[in-house]
Amino acid sequence: PVRLRLLSLIASHHNGEACVCQLTDAFDLTGPTISHHLKTLREAGLIDGERRGTWIYYRARPAMLQQLCCVLTPG
Repeated sequence: PVRLRLLSLIASHHNGEACVCQLTDAFDLTGPTISHHLKTLREAGLIDGERRGTWIYYRARPAMLQQLCCVLTPG
C-alpha cells in the first residue's frame, strides 16, 4: 500500500515529479523507510530519480505505469 500510494503521489504531482521532501509528510513513516520504498520502486523500473542539489526528484515512467494499469485492471 505504501508503494502504490507513493507511486500515485509522484504521478499526480505537479509536472509529474516530486521531491522526496514533498512525499514524506504524506506518511507516518521515517525517512529511511520511505527511501527504502522509493528504492524498490526504482529497482522495479516504475520511477526514475534525479539528484538536484541535496534532494532527489522522482518521476513516474509512463510506459511502466501503462503496463501496471493493465496488470491491475480486473479482466
